[in-house]
Amino acid sequence: MSSVTEQPSIDAGLSLVERARVIEALVFASAEPVAFKSLAPYLNDETELAEIINLIKSRYDERSGIEFQVTGQTLAFRTRADIAAHLSLERPVQKPLSRAALEVLAIIAYHQPITRSEIEEIRGISLSRGTIDILLELEWIRPRGRRRTPGRPLTWGTSTAFLDHFGLSSVSELPGMEDLKSAGLLRKGAVIGGLGEASVMPEDAPDSLSPDSLSEDDLEDEVLAHDVDFFDEEEA
Repeated sequence: MSSVTEQPSIDAGLSLVERARVIEALVFASAEPVAFKSLAPYLNDETELAEIINLIKSRYDERSGIEFQVTGQTLAFRTRADIAAHLSLERPVQKPLSRAALEVLAIIAYHQPITRSEIEEIRGISLSRGTIDILLELEWIRPRGRRRTPGRPLTWGTSTAFLDHFGLSSVSELPGMEDLKSAGLLRKGAVIGGLGEASVMPEDAPDSLSPDSLSEDDLEDEVLAHDVDFFDEEEA
């Protein structure tokens, strides 16, 4: 016999402030970001959500060590960035993201929704099965439906976990071309999709690297010494 967990009901007579307190406690107690849609039982009307979010945020201003954060369509409490360095928190060290996976992640982030063949066209080399598997295991990408073209190819996009890990509220906060140039991550002379007259390349990437003449596995071997570690032990 299967059991069904019912959503708790809330007294419709409670004031907006009281319902904001209930939602605040719910988000605080949750181990994962809380989706907007799961808050329906606590609202008399969907239009109240924006006001409730502002009410809760006002209790966690710059004087607080934590902030009430909206990420995509979810809510969560997070440590403020300016005090994170003062916290001593040990985390398991994971294998650094390979250059191939990092490049594919960047392409998906900037061109979503995008198909596997479109990723390969932008990179100029075939995409190994393991690269997508790694990003799926990290829960940084997710399927975004099928393209209405012959073959109905599956498209990919970034997830809420991706936004949460990199401290973004939405993909619109991803750095633009000028930001990438000032950080030294853009190099003139090649084109990656719609990023403009430059490609995303670290400053220390070898000039002799030619993606058109290498397989993905060969390319990973060539740049292994330049792998980027996305996992920071000291991150709060």
